[in-house]
Amino acid sequence: MPSRDPLLRHSATRLAALIRARAVTSAEVVEAHIRRIERVNPTLNAMVATRFDAARAEARAADALLERGGAAGAPPFLGVPCSIKESFAVAGMPNSAGLVARAGVCAGADAVTVARLRAAGFIPLGVTNVPELCMWMETNNRLYGRTNNPYDPTRTAGGSSGGEAAVVSAGGAPIGLGSDIGGSIRMPAFFNGVFGHKPTGGLVPSSGQFPLPGEGALRFITAGPIARRAEDLMPVLRVLAGPDGRDPSCAPMPLGDPDAVDLAGLSVLSIEHDGVRPVSPDLLDAQRKAARALAARGATVREARIDLLARTLDIWTAMVGAAEGVTFRALLGGGRPVSLARELARWSLRRSPHTLPALGLTLLEDLGRRVPARVRRAAELGRALRDELVSRVGERGVLLYPSYPEPAPRHYAPLLPPFQWTYTAVLNVMEMPATQVPLGLNGAGLPLGVQVAAIHGNDHVTIAVAQHLERVFGGWVPPALSWRRR
Repeated sequence: MPSRDPLLRHSATRLAALIRARAVTSAEVVEAHIRRIERVNPTLNAMVATRFDAARAEARAADALLERGGAAGAPPFLGVPCSIKESFAVAGMPNSAGLVARAGVCAGADAVTVARLRAAGFIPLGVTNVPELCMWMETNNRLYGRTNNPYDPTRTAGGSSGGEAAVVSAGGAPIGLGSDIGGSIRMPAFFNGVFGHKPTGGLVPSSGQFPLPGEGALRFITAGPIARRAEDLMPVLRVLAGPDGRDPSCAPMPLGDPDAVDLAGLSVLSIEHDGVRPVSPDLLDAQRKAARALAARGATVREARIDLLARTLDIWTAMVGAAEGVTFRALLGGGRPVSLARELARWSLRRSPHTLPALGLTLLEDLGRRVPARVRRAAELGRALRDELVSRVGERGVLLYPSYPEPAPRHYAPLLPPFQWTYTAVLNVMEMPATQVPLGLNGAGLPLGVQVAAIHGNDHVTIAVAQHLERVFGGWVPPALSWRRR
């Protein structure tokens, strides 16, 4: 059953205010979330390494700081717990990205985004599960195993930030840190019924993550928040944003105020499918309700179809693959390229240390390198699509677009067909900000949702829309966690 502890339902912003006001201690807040993780994690397998004792000590230190000096000068999220995706370096914690060859590798220092969260007062509780090398939409690997969805453990939690979204959804943390190169924040946030924001390309540095693409694709991979409440998205994004002097793709960029966005003057472009992969009726209905909710506030809604979206798979593969850097095949082998034929044979005998999706992505990478003319043409189409989207969405507009063609599928189902993730992936290579917004549950008790995207730098606009839709539809619905034995 859902926890009755209100501490597990508050936003990080609200928890921070309660701690500063001494209405509750950080120790109490941290302990409540630890208890929750201990209860749900045996079924979810979402958090793969914990630092509970260190977190308790940091919570006591936060309380002592407030006791000595009051709230004046305290960091904004002092004493609030969070969770971190395992692919981010957290000092002293595993940093394998689910790769067997990196078993036992621990980070010596925090990634820049982790360090910024700590400086803002957040207390990491542990690191969460990912797919092998963070490159599949189902969180499963040979090192930690598979993560399950808190609404139904027979279904996927998504990937690659699947462990993060599952922990946040189940009440184990108010916010989590995820990363996204093909939908890895937004898809798991959708499947798990929470909010997830993929920032504008180049807004948040990626330093300290493993793996990373070549320099030419660094603007396509973005770190961002996963949260149970929309009001946390912009404050956490402000903590994360800004150059660090190490990530060459990251540049200074002003962040607007979601509360200053006039929804009555908004232009809403609603695109219901990509022309290739059909979307389920319950998701289409949810997207239409979201559009009507914005229209009720005075926004102008236009339905449209963009033909180039049918080429999303080619576009994403070409634009990400064109970046120079270590190949995925070499990453799988720990620096030495694996033999695909050998690993497929070993996989068929259940002896390979790699998952089938990882081997399939190696094949896709190989095919792309064999048809360079096709890759160049697809990259050109990608640039044309970016221009068209920016033109049609406009400075005062947002795009509504499905987060995935259906609610959370059962485990392994995403393998057939394998390219449904392109609904989110296209926005990475467009470098557009996008917020996944939960829109309640369908008849089967699974989360519904929609992506809200905008032109570059308009992160505050998509977050403003997310905040409004949360007020209308209720946002995150805590999962019942009353699983039947199957």
